[in-house]
Amino acid sequence: MSFLKKLFGGGKTEAGASGAAKDSHRSEPQDYKGFRIVATPYKDAGQYQLCGVISKEIDGASRDHRFVRADRFPGLDDAVEMTFLKARQIIDQQGERLFGEV
Repeated sequence: MSFLKKLFGGGKTEAGASGAAKDSHRSEPQDYKGFRIVATPYKDAGQYQLCGVISKEIDGASRDHRFVRADRFPGLDDAVEMTFLKARQIIDQQGERLFGEV
């Protein structure tokens, strides 16, 4: 039953009032092809979950795309590095389509 509660949002969460996980980490941003990438891995079950934000200013407004992948890493540095690799791959594949019709 506990598994089902977590699966459907009824279980405890590590997110605080701001919506950020307790053990989340925010890297320095990297620029790539006009996009800004920030790695935001968070600790879950003793490992760091791959998570990040891709941003771009479009028509004077900042647009963000948050992504989370199933990949987990024992070390923070590996999680950050792989987040940047995954973000660059997403940008190469989707470009501005990340933000809907642009």
